Amino acid sequence: MIDIRQTSQYANYLKKIGWEVERVADINYFIKKIPILGSVLKIQRPQEIRLNKIREFAKQYRSFQIIIEPRTELDMEFLSSVGFRLSRSPYLPTKTLILDLTLSTTRLLGSMQKDARVAIVRTKGPKLIFIDQEKVAKAEANKVVKSSKNLQYTIGAFREAWKKAVGAKRYVPPLPHLTALKQTFKNNCLFVLAEDNSSGAIFLTGDKIAYYWQAFTNKEGRKKLAQYKIVWEGIKWAKARGAKVFDFEGIYDERFPNKSWLGFTHFKKSFGGYEVAYPGCMIKTRIPL
Repeated sequence: MIDIRQTSQYANYLKKIGWEVERVADINYFIKKIPILGSVLKIQRPQEIRLNKIREFAKQYRSFQIIIEPRTELDMEFLSSVGFRLSRSPYLPTKTLILDLTLSTTRLLGSMQKDARVAIVRTKGPKLIFIDQEKVAKAEANKVVKSSKNLQYTIGAFREAWKKAVGAKRYVPPLPHLTALKQTFKNNCLFVLAEDNSSGAIFLTGDKIAYYWQAFTNKEGRKKLAQYKIVWEGIKWAKARGAKVFDFEGIYDERFPNKSWLGFTHFKKSFGGYEVAYPGCMIKTRIPL
């Protein structure tokens, strides 16, 4: 199984939102052009570090910075030996939580902490809306969804609920990016929204791995414990799509401490699973000749 950022679907998604992508021997090289300065070259969790290709693309696209997020400590040591340095601010989560989706739903529920299990099984929360049909994204992109009733089931409505829930304190992707995500991953992308707009989440699957990609909740959502039910629906959906593991896409890492991650780390750990750590982010600055 490979990281979703090394799939062809993710490469196509980044192309849709303005990145240049080179895909060679199943490895994605992402290039973001910066006017006047040149470009940034980014490689995330590749199966191999192909230094010759990295140098080739850095020269071709006049990259002033190369960002590599390796999978293993061995890859990190190799990058250190060729002039890369460890960044204090990783782009991808350096520690995450993994659930084994080969287990039955009964065993998955049984391995959860009591608060999560009670929230899922006994707590009555808002009705959940599933925005997982390709035609919704197409309709939205073509601006043919007009009725207020149908808007409740669109990605635009999901984004508006997200913006209201988090305010200006958190980045919310623009609508074209969210639509591009759905159009690219199609039925391997699921948007779930609480009917009262208090909580929502995006789930992706790629190469048998499911991801708790992005999520939001407001005070009302936390009070109603809506996010527990949303995650549980995402887990069941991922199992039905044939995923073998469920990646929570980041928990608190003491090596790169960010106290704002402590709250949702407690929430994610209540689902059980095991921790996986990555080395971090390696960066090299060069003169773009």
